Amino acid sequence: MPAKRVASKKKTTRAAKKTAALQVPRITYATLAITPDDDKKYDDAVERVRQELGKHFPNFVNGESRPSSGGENAHASPVDTRKVVSYFPKGTREDAQHAIRVAHEAFGKWSAMDYRDRVKLMRRAADRLIERRYAISAWMAFEVGKNRAESLAEVNEAAELIRYYCERMEFHKGYVLPLESPGKGQKTVSVLRPYGVWAVIAPWNFPMALATGMSAGALVAGNAVVFKPSSESPVAGYEIYRAFADAGLPNGVFNLMVGPGATVGAELQENPGVNGLIFTGSKEVGMQVYHNFAKGYPKPVIAEMGGKNPAIVTASADLDEAAEGVMRAAFGFDGQKCSANSRVYVDRAVKDKFLELLVEYTKNRVKVGDPTRKETFMGPVINQAAVETYLRAADEARRGGGKFLFGGNAIKTGEMEHGYFVEPAIVELDKKHRLFQEELFLPFLVIDAVDSFDEALALSNDSEYGLCAGIYSRDQKEIDVFFDNIQAGVTYSNRRAGSTTGAWPGVNSFGGWKGSGSTGKSALGPYYVQQFMREQSRWIVG
Repeated sequence: MPAKRVASKKKTTRAAKKTAALQVPRITYATLAITPDDDKKYDDAVERVRQELGKHFPNFVNGESRPSSGGENAHASPVDTRKVVSYFPKGTREDAQHAIRVAHEAFGKWSAMDYRDRVKLMRRAADRLIERRYAISAWMAFEVGKNRAESLAEVNEAAELIRYYCERMEFHKGYVLPLESPGKGQKTVSVLRPYGVWAVIAPWNFPMALATGMSAGALVAGNAVVFKPSSESPVAGYEIYRAFADAGLPNGVFNLMVGPGATVGAELQENPGVNGLIFTGSKEVGMQVYHNFAKGYPKPVIAEMGGKNPAIVTASADLDEAAEGVMRAAFGFDGQKCSANSRVYVDRAVKDKFLELLVEYTKNRVKVGDPTRKETFMGPVINQAAVETYLRAADEARRGGGKFLFGGNAIKTGEMEHGYFVEPAIVELDKKHRLFQEELFLPFLVIDAVDSFDEALALSNDSEYGLCAGIYSRDQKEIDVFFDNIQAGVTYSNRRAGSTTGAWPGVNSFGGWKGSGSTGKSALGPYYVQQFMREQSRWIVG
């Protein structure tokens, strides 16, 4: 007996050490806690990835590489458009049809697998992402221009999304719930079952976290997936595929299909073999998918769309806290977040002091440049269209009487000459101007004074979107009224780390109301996984 206890203890210790080895310091969007060791490993990864730029990648279906008859697409880096990051196939409708058929063939065995076995494989995929986090982060810098702290945080979030959804599946014991017995020798059970094949259409701005979370929700529930990453971030999509494949997911359960929206995207929306679809992107495209996906009968669509996220700064606010929180939420990843703080309503009594502090924080903290460099806060925006939207908005604000307190220009000097760089923009503008309504998806913040908290709350709710909102106030009654009346799915009070940004798996659910989301159930939260399942009631005799 003693020998057995010792052996068991040694086994437990080894398991504990293995688990500990996979744990890393929690780099989140709030902490951005980069250590010297992180810096060194990231810099080394950047140099390795720099040597791999211009690599040719295939799609992967049924565990096999699949070139496309549609040719290849070259993706230039937004940091320096003279550099091609990668070449990927231009997937065709026929390629997508093949992937859907393969996914259906794989679905049966995957859905029949005990949920505990699926969870084991999924957690291995999370481990693979953490092991490769520096290289993946370096690829993101070249591919979408994300800085080191935010990209490392994103890879951590992707892994934690997998783990959290696995925990939810375990907590609910596979979503099997015994009901009241109808009589002697009989029982009834509620079982949530996967739909079949889900299409995952992912965005470029969070090419790891959002894409991984969407896919993980579908997979842990027992569905097979055809995954279309954005053409702006296909390497990140490849790394997600590689993590799942190396973790041991059966062939055909997760298929990578890069290609244009007009071919692959259209086929995933129109093919009757796709049983459910999840999309993250613009409201315009999301609503199109929402209306067009289900033709013959209702099918689930999870559409996660944009935001025009307000912050309210009241007369009683800690203005230093508010200024830093707004700066971080407005200019993190160049404002290219659906959660970005893009409009502020500040009490007239404290407006001048708040603006002074906000400009100071922006001037001192928001360095624009090469995203691989440690000191960079803002890299490039994603493409030339984004630059043109920024310049159009700046011109429109000026013509509308706006006062630029900071920024408002594109940058074409020095190392930024060949990239898509713009200044962080802070504009004092009439609150009736349409730039308080339009989602720009850029580092462009509009601000105006209000005369009361009630006015600020009414203006905050005057939007087709309802994703994120924040308040800065020392008045508990104002805070309570804000939470009870704001029309947004993600809400914050007095948050220095970000007025409207920073959600984290299992900590802060993330999802929108109104034109920001279709289901009312949030990602990163406790109700997410069951959206990928449907209920079956079982009456069992004997």
